[in-house]
Amino acid sequence: MLEISGDLMEGGGQIVRTALALSALTGKAVSITKIRENRPKPGLQAQHFIAAKALAAICSAETTGLAVGSRELKFVPHDRVGGTFTFDVGTAGSIPLILQALMPAAAYAPSPTHFELTGGTDVLWSPSIDYVRLVQLPLLAKMGYDATIDLHRRGHYPKGGGRVSLSIRPSHTLNAVRWLERGDLIEIEGISHCVKLPKHVAERQASAAKQELNNASLDRIKLATETYAPNQDPHLAPGSGLTLVAKFVTGAVLGADSLGERGKPAETVGKEDAQILCKEISSGAPVDKHMGDIMVPYLAVADGVSDIQVSEITPHTITNIKVAEIMTGVRIKLDGELLRPGRITVSGMALTT
Repeated sequence: MLEISGDLMEGGGQIVRTALALSALTGKAVSITKIRENRPKPGLQAQHFIAAKALAAICSAETTGLAVGSRELKFVPHDRVGGTFTFDVGTAGSIPLILQALMPAAAYAPSPTHFELTGGTDVLWSPSIDYVRLVQLPLLAKMGYDATIDLHRRGHYPKGGGRVSLSIRPSHTLNAVRWLERGDLIEIEGISHCVKLPKHVAERQASAAKQELNNASLDRIKLATETYAPNQDPHLAPGSGLTLVAKFVTGAVLGADSLGERGKPAETVGKEDAQILCKEISSGAPVDKHMGDIMVPYLAVADGVSDIQVSEITPHTITNIKVAEIMTGVRIKLDGELLRPGRITVSGMALTT
């Protein structure tokens, strides 16, 4: 049984998600100790618990210590299975982060897998569900990942209640990728949404983002707004957000997102998100900082040598690399410094079903 200390590197829930995802993929049992030990609320929280529970279901795993608040977890995977699975976080726990744990293993299930998830779709410290739809899935598709996602209802803090369906068809193997250049910018797209709020909130977010992008000499901008009439709004809690996506001729996609908060003007949300995207674009890289760490488990099991240039090496990136090396035995070369652009080279283990 492999052993991983939960205070490794940045010491967050990413260690649990990545370790268990790769355990389910490789069939290697893992013991994780000191889970989120230095966080204000140590141990497994609701979203980590649901992610682990869901992973256990799709690989018939035996678990010890699988409970909210647990600081130690043993995970012994067996056969991967397909089918339909339904999970409710019960809070505004992040569905996109739960999907980070579930999606790698589901690609290697013997039959299609369908998830129905309830929780938070647009919450702090997590990619937005629109980022998953518009950036993550299109880029993974270039590796041979075959999935579709449907957003039925958004979930914001504190009530959550967002509903998402994800269907994944077996890929059997994932292809290595070489993403070092991105070419010319084609256009910038985006979705500005608000729920249980006046529609002008989404409109102001979009307008402020477009103005900021124009100020940076960026044009060809197509921003959609998603709003709901008061008598047709099915959401449980008010909230807003904006996700921006820059598309390039090579197929490269860069994303950025920002959330509204109580007391935070809609104009600030739009300007903030546009500034994040401008920074991504100015890096010259074809992969944004969030996809840089999300990609690591997929690259580790892919068939062939992958080579990607990322806009920024984050603590999550380094953490995921360390965990992936422990769980798969592959060597991952990282060229660059923390919080600077960098290059990730991985000779994948060529996992097949």
